[in-house]
Amino acid sequence: MERIMNKICKKAFIFLFIVLLLQEFVLLSQTGASNPPLFKVSVRSAVLLDASSGQFIFEQNPEEEIAPASLAKLLTLYLSYDALKMGLVRPDDKVLVSEKAWATKGSKMFIEVGKRIELKKLLEGIASISGNDACVAVAEYLAGLEEVFVGRMNEKARSLGMVRSQFKSVNGLPAKSQYTTASDIGVLAYHYLKDHPEALKIHSLKKFTFGGITQYNRNGLLWLDEGVDGLKTGWINDNAGFHLVATAKRDSQRFIAVVMGAKNQRTRENEALKLLNYGFKNFSTVKVFEKDETIETISVWKGKSNQVSLITAGPGVVTVPIGEEQTLSLIKRIPKRIFAPVSRGEKIGELVIALDGKPLKEVALIAQDEILAGNLIKLLIHMTLLSFILPPYVGWIVLLVLLLLVLAASAIKRKAK
Repeated sequence: MERIMNKICKKAFIFLFIVLLLQEFVLLSQTGASNPPLFKVSVRSAVLLDASSGQFIFEQNPEEEIAPASLAKLLTLYLSYDALKMGLVRPDDKVLVSEKAWATKGSKMFIEVGKRIELKKLLEGIASISGNDACVAVAEYLAGLEEVFVGRMNEKARSLGMVRSQFKSVNGLPAKSQYTTASDIGVLAYHYLKDHPEALKIHSLKKFTFGGITQYNRNGLLWLDEGVDGLKTGWINDNAGFHLVATAKRDSQRFIAVVMGAKNQRTRENEALKLLNYGFKNFSTVKVFEKDETIETISVWKGKSNQVSLITAGPGVVTVPIGEEQTLSLIKRIPKRIFAPVSRGEKIGELVIALDGKPLKEVALIAQDEILAGNLIKLLIHMTLLSFILPPYVGWIVLLVLLLLVLAASAIKRKAK
């Protein structure tokens, strides 16, 4: 009996092993090359996102709060380019250097008190060699006081959705209750490049000369990878560690890698490059539809026109694992009935891009044209028709009441006879 039991146990073990082996094989075949395994990078926190779609495709402790160091300068540059774009200032404006700007510690452009320096030169110094003094000079020029400019930085951060960030200085120098996260910095870098792609020209400067002093860009990846053209380094002390926001473009793709809290400069560069390579080798950026593309024409009630075309408010760009581009689908979310008046550009519905049924991105569907309210006759006709197809179905109730009245009148008439 014992021998028989041993044989049964042995066979059961072999069978279980085969089942587990087959299960592992099935899982591997389902995963395939299009779903590379996640990995860790040797930093406190990190994210990787597609610069075209804004999708995050890698996250490691993305919400850990860390001192921003010089990454705060991305907001200073962002607001500066906003001002240039709005025509509030010009690149060749001469900025007067205050004593406060001159005395700023840390990495410097070595600007001098009382001198006037072109705004574009100060922005180059901030982007390439991380000039703390240049940040203060620019902030004072744009807002009068550094403290006022810091307030604008925080307003901008909130408008971008940076919900776990607070800035206390224009250059990231140490300050109490100043913090950010890798996720928020990723959001900042995405919108910055989207709104001001021209800024890459100064972020990619390998060296910068001012006042007879030549300094080199602290982003070592500019020399290591020809596709890298930005964006910003940061370091305050060993507690916060070394930060880097790196962006690179290869063919038509661009990715943004954020690493924070690395132990040294070489580590932050190696890990950022690892993330960028991961993105380029494993993910595809797909444009499913263009901005202003007509998706559907729908009926409009109570309007001068009976129809309106719905167009996309923005391009439908998503990031998917390589090989899964053909599995994308579109889901329309459009109300059953639309009523005039309708404003041009008014949001009517949404178009959702999904991968295997899972939503990836939602783009608003807006009215292509304005639809004014119809005249009185059309309103009465449409109201009558709608009363038959919309709850509480007043039209049918009225007909039923009329029918009952007719039947009652007929019955009374018959009795009278």
